[in-house]
Amino acid sequence: MSEDLVVERRPGVVQVTFNRPQKHNAFTAEMYGALHELCDELAKDESVKVLVLTGTGGRAFAAGNEISDFLSRDAVEYEDWIRALLEKLFALPQVTIAAVDGVCVGGGLAVATHCDLRVATPHSRFGYPIAKTLGNALAASIVYRAAAVFGEPIVREMLLAARLINADRAYATGALTAVTDSLAEEVDTLVEGVLALSGVTVRATKSQLAAYAARTEASPEGDEDLLREVYTGADFKEGVRAFLAKEKPAFR
Repeated sequence: MSEDLVVERRPGVVQVTFNRPQKHNAFTAEMYGALHELCDELAKDESVKVLVLTGTGGRAFAAGNEISDFLSRDAVEYEDWIRALLEKLFALPQVTIAAVDGVCVGGGLAVATHCDLRVATPHSRFGYPIAKTLGNALAASIVYRAAAVFGEPIVREMLLAARLINADRAYATGALTAVTDSLAEEVDTLVEGVLALSGVTVRATKSQLAAYAARTEASPEGDEDLLREVYTGADFKEGVRAFLAKEKPAFR
């Protein structure tokens, strides 16, 4: 693992810390690659019962993706690779917990919604403000997963009004297990409770929920063509230019 992705292990538990506080823990391609490898490993490791994901610095869980990574890649293929990681994360036999302290947006929110449980500090905020930042779009399956976690009306507000949702509203929808100033203590309590559970029950239940999600959250036919139209269009080009120049984008 790279220094941007710190992995700690103890009996039954793996904790991953996103460690780019100077960039609000935005995900790089290297971080995604390391997560791909870790998920492949954990999918076969019955000794691990819990995976905890968190960010360092107290300002963000993860604030989306490193935008410069899109410049040297086919954007749709890159998004598809990220979506494949999210599917791996969601399918893990372990109970996965997102411990959110600060901003959780874009790719960070996609990762958090593909975890089983989420806990957050009171100042945390959640959303997909891409309509006012990059002018891109999400894969349909990611939108559907967000709607399953937060509810469709909240996700419409996140995407169509580009608003961030605070922790109290997220908790009220059931998207969060807890809102607490003592995030580490809450996570430890949650982890200890999971470690005492029947692994057979947990794995069977996760398999059933994954099958349900596969039926209700699958991307529709033509979704990749829609994304390619967005990512090759003028708005995304302007969004990336403005983001890297630290300017406000002038969308058509």
